[in-house]
Amino acid sequence: MDAGLKSNILSQGMNPDTVAQQIQHFENGFPFLNITAPATPGDGIKVLSDKELRHFLITYPEKASKVEVLKFVPASGAASRMFKDLFAFLEGDGDISKSAFVQKFMNNIEKFAFYEDLDEVLEGQGSSIYHALDTKDYKSILAALLLDEGLGYGNLPKGLLKFHRYKDGRRTPAYEHLIEGVQYAVGKGSIVKIHFTVSPEHAPKFKAEIEKILPEIEKEFGVNFEISYSQQKKSTDTIAVNTDNTPFMEEDGSILFRPAGHGALLENLNDVSADLIFIKNVDNVVPDRLKDETKTYKMAIGGMLLEAQEKVFAALSDLDKRENEQSVAKAEEVLTNDLGVKVPEDFSHLSIEAKAAFLKVKLDRPIRVCGMVKNTGEPGGGPFWVMEEDGFQSLQILETAQIDLNDPAAKEHFNAATHFNPVDLVCATRNYKGESFDLLQYRDMMTGFITEKSKSGKDLKALELPGLWNGAMAGWNTIFVEVPLITFNPVKTVNDLLRDEHQ
Repeated sequence: MDAGLKSNILSQGMNPDTVAQQIQHFENGFPFLNITAPATPGDGIKVLSDKELRHFLITYPEKASKVEVLKFVPASGAASRMFKDLFAFLEGDGDISKSAFVQKFMNNIEKFAFYEDLDEVLEGQGSSIYHALDTKDYKSILAALLLDEGLGYGNLPKGLLKFHRYKDGRRTPAYEHLIEGVQYAVGKGSIVKIHFTVSPEHAPKFKAEIEKILPEIEKEFGVNFEISYSQQKKSTDTIAVNTDNTPFMEEDGSILFRPAGHGALLENLNDVSADLIFIKNVDNVVPDRLKDETKTYKMAIGGMLLEAQEKVFAALSDLDKRENEQSVAKAEEVLTNDLGVKVPEDFSHLSIEAKAAFLKVKLDRPIRVCGMVKNTGEPGGGPFWVMEEDGFQSLQILETAQIDLNDPAAKEHFNAATHFNPVDLVCATRNYKGESFDLLQYRDMMTGFITEKSKSGKDLKALELPGLWNGAMAGWNTIFVEVPLITFNPVKTVNDLLRDEHQ
């Protein structure tokens, strides 16, 4: 790296060594992962019986009341992508016959929870939704919805949009996450801890929304909330390059650095402290009438994690006291039966001391339980068995880009997958001595993603860090459990709010 480039990188507060590694990733790409099979029911995915569900519904609340529970909600993204089709219409010729999406939006506009607020904006402009529809002035409706002179939904985060209508008012996803928190994230001292990752420009409005609704919820449910916030760290941004892998330069001579995807939030997760951490995307919420299933399975995966953790901690404590056949056999049973790791055939030939050393390393790491839903064609990573360099096989959540579909065996495994990842997980990030793991040590930096983008009419390549629930957690112990599809209700476009699950 020449001195001029290094100076430019330093002047932007970035690390030249890190940037050099990123450029190497652009030049060399990322290797495909060695998948040995899809995780399926009976082979990597647990399917809970009614008896097991009832067990966790009984045991989880008592155990949770003795530990710190936190709900971690990635909520940084703007909602602009939700309204992509509406923006295109607003900037186009106004011919609604060309857009089935806009037609559906207009034909069902009264079903949206923001309908009353939108009508109020138009009335303030001397119009109304009824009048605008009657005169086919669709652009005035969309301008009132999307632009800052109106509701400004095009520039707000998803967490602050009105999603659901109730008899006594309308709720945002932020509001729904607080209600969910009461249902399954009450921890020690009857405290509900929720952490939102928000963008700097959205933080004031986010905090104002929470402060407005919090007293009423605390009073109604008799719990106390501790709400915290963080922002994606600028230091996690990655360099953008031209198609020849040279740094992409801005017109002012600076280098373009871009946010590195949800994997950058690993640092935010690393900074929070709790015994049990639920992770759920901000837009995956439902009205109260559908929350029971979510509550049931959140308590189930939380209970599963606490029970697995108890066994891991006991096995590690035993290995600390004595390394004999009994303690090693117990630790191996926990690793294979409770955590589902597949050990290599030659493991049985190792000495007791060598086995104990291996088992300590394999057991003493963060644990996560991930809900998996049956594959219905929705986008999302999938659960697979991956062969590690040491011969052990672990459970991982992989994106399509990490699988070599030109390899017939890998493609066969990919096509045989039965489930996908709805981003429904609970994590334990403290070790058996009560110390927090450094989560950055369990990330596989060779599992990033390279994407093609453009800026100012010029093509560029961007680098995403290993995904938060993908390579960022590659070194964790993982348990997959089947959860019902009703627990997965993301809102990718505004018209998704017309689904029955959001009405």
